[in-house]
Amino acid sequence: MEMQDVVLMLSWLPSLSLSLSCRDLLKRRCTLGEFWMEMQDVVLMLSWLPSLSLSLSCRDLLKRRCTLGEFWMEVEMEELSSFDEDLADCLYKQPSEHLPLLEEAAREVADEVTKPRPAGEEAIQDIQVMLRSEGNPANMRSLKSDQMSRLVQIPGMVVSAAAVRSKAVRVSLQCRGCRGVIANIAVRPGLEGYALPRKCNTEQAGRAKCPVDPYFLIPDKCSCVDFQTLKLQESPESVPHGEMPRHVQLYCDRYLCDRVVPGNRVTIMGIYSIKKSGNPSRSKGRDRVGVGIRSSYIRVVGIQVDTEGVGRSVVGAVSPQEEEEIRRLAATPNVFESIAKSIAPSIYGSVDVKKAIACLLFGGSRKRLPDGLTRRGDVNLLMLGDPGTAKSQLLKFVERCAPIAVYTSGKGSSAAGLTASVMRDPVTRNFVMEGGAMVLADGGVVCIDEFDKMREDDRVAIHEAMEQQTISIAKAGITTTLNSRCSVLAAANSVFGRWDDTKGEENIDFMPTILSRFDMIFIIKDEHDEHKDMTLAKHVMNVHLSALTTNQSSEGEIELSMMKKYISYARAKCGPRLSADAAEKLKNRYILMRSGAREHERASDKRSSIPITVRQLEAIIRISESLAKMKLRPFVADGDVDEALRLFQVSTLDAARSGSLSGVEGFSTPQDQEMISRVEKQLKRRFAIGSQVSEHSIVQDFIKQKYPEHAIYKVLHLMMRRGEIQHRMQRKVLYRIK
Repeated sequence: MEMQDVVLMLSWLPSLSLSLSCRDLLKRRCTLGEFWMEMQDVVLMLSWLPSLSLSLSCRDLLKRRCTLGEFWMEVEMEELSSFDEDLADCLYKQPSEHLPLLEEAAREVADEVTKPRPAGEEAIQDIQVMLRSEGNPANMRSLKSDQMSRLVQIPGMVVSAAAVRSKAVRVSLQCRGCRGVIANIAVRPGLEGYALPRKCNTEQAGRAKCPVDPYFLIPDKCSCVDFQTLKLQESPESVPHGEMPRHVQLYCDRYLCDRVVPGNRVTIMGIYSIKKSGNPSRSKGRDRVGVGIRSSYIRVVGIQVDTEGVGRSVVGAVSPQEEEEIRRLAATPNVFESIAKSIAPSIYGSVDVKKAIACLLFGGSRKRLPDGLTRRGDVNLLMLGDPGTAKSQLLKFVERCAPIAVYTSGKGSSAAGLTASVMRDPVTRNFVMEGGAMVLADGGVVCIDEFDKMREDDRVAIHEAMEQQTISIAKAGITTTLNSRCSVLAAANSVFGRWDDTKGEENIDFMPTILSRFDMIFIIKDEHDEHKDMTLAKHVMNVHLSALTTNQSSEGEIELSMMKKYISYARAKCGPRLSADAAEKLKNRYILMRSGAREHERASDKRSSIPITVRQLEAIIRISESLAKMKLRPFVADGDVDEALRLFQVSTLDAARSGSLSGVEGFSTPQDQEMISRVEKQLKRRFAIGSQVSEHSIVQDFIKQKYPEHAIYKVLHLMMRRGEIQHRMQRKVLYRIK
């Protein structure tokens, strides 16, 4: 660096001397000829300036970090380039040479400010310098050979993280022949490694020459640092149509280890580097052909976890102004209506469904009981209904709105993909576990579309995740339990495509075990109503006409970014409990519901389709807690219980009473059971295994024998679900398998 540059830097650092002005300092130094500051010191102080807090000087901040045992610092590239563009340019073009200089300078100043140190800690540790930039990141596909060994910034999503391992930074070698030691050899950072010398140069008179490849490593005399390799996948929105997303390997060391977990959206600042590709020992003599071919990786020097957009993004700390705004919003009397109105405002109607989704986003309170068991606080919601009722659009909106969300479709999801899979690591050849959708969405929402198209055995895999909120694995020597504390929002169609009121429970092809795990079940029908259709058509036209022109939200709606902050703040800070009055009210209503259901059963001489059990009572408690959480209240009020009961009434109870779910829970009268077993015996006697018969003729025969038609169809349906009979020839002929 030229003298003028150093002088300029000195004049720019007013904190160096509070008593002297910059000009006096400059004049005094120049006349005395004391240009004693080294470039590294200046760069160090310069790099500390961006992170200067108003109350602490740079040295105090460094001292505080070192006393806390955090030997790292972060440098803002924009601040550096605004002061000296050449310096920043050098760092961009030759980061491998300049970063060690920065770290050495940081160590010298840290050594100075932390004196005197306690006995036993005389030596100061190395300081790690991390870089960050607010500039526009490049695309992963734009990384070409001309970027090699330069500083690059790319966004992406971390898909897998290896375990933290150790790498030697200084090694000591010993010769097998003469026992000579070469100590303190520096090893380049990154995944390059160190090639051992082939010959020993020590020559002693009267001794035989040392053999070829005589050196071995002395493990006790090596100094090591932690390192971790990550796999970065490019962001889904930047992948061109019809192409697979690309991956790149990342190398993190020291304080950058364990900064991110798989699923995080990150922006990486790093040095685009190369390493030897493949294992030369396997290719034997053909290794010479690919002698100049290397594979690329990125040596990370800074990680920023994104907080915007879809994906595993935990919203950062809320500022005091935002907290005040959130509290003001929570204090408004109709906050519940505003939140429901802000959920997918482009979709018309479905008010109760939107209110239920608002409850799902906020969730109830998770409770840990004295005996160590936990009760879940997350609300699960199922939407059943006709095509074209905007179920998938609601799911997509929730994916954008929830702080942590994973969207998946039923047909493209397997049991391992939803829960967890055990696979072999290609490098270490050990078995490693990769979390699925429900593990990645821990603390958020899993949206499962086309829930009815999932295979039955895959659907069974999420039973434990929905109620106990854990996933237990016992495969390939790995026995563990993973947390999956997430809400499930599922959308499904009926068996016949559209909802058929005459068919009753045949519309649904779900087991009672999965249905009882949903707190609310909405049946969304596409009903024909001229006035409603007219309003809907107008709304759709407005949405299409003003799609690009209007950005502002309408009256009473909350902006999406604010909503996201509100949800994460409420989930983190608020855990309401039932008040004594609300608990009493709920208890009385529960007893009334049970007795009402009993009277209803007595009057109709039929068991109720969905019985009111403790699981349903807990569902109402969770909904009440989520309503109190929206208002940031510590206790659940009477009004919250009333609204929770109303929501439960319009969803699950209405679905049960209308006969839409009748029989799904597996409850039927003893007379019905007897009739079904008689029909089944007759049916099995009627046609043998391996034979086939017309469905129409068999139904007509049984009706002639005075059997009720619904019982015959029910038996056929049950036998099909058990896999005993099959439809053949366009569902006209029945074929018996077992």
